[in-house]
Amino acid sequence: MKIRVKVKPNSRTEEVSWEGDSLVIKVKEPPREGKANQVVVRLLAEHFSVPQSQVRILSGFRSRDKVVEIREE
Repeated sequence: MKIRVKVKPNSRTEEVSWEGDSLVIKVKEPPREGKANQVVVRLLAEHFSVPQSQVRILSGFRSRDKVVEIREE
């Protein structure tokens, strides 16, 4: 499954919510050295109840708008 994700770094809380047809993910980490991306993967894995190894960012590594693939086996 591929989904569009909008990331909001430097937030006070970490949460996942739907906004239209995309997910909005708030993370506490700054967008430096891939730290925010690591938290995005962790939060999506928890949200969809899959291991982190099944969550992969396909595009938007340096952008707030990302396309993420979640493999369900």
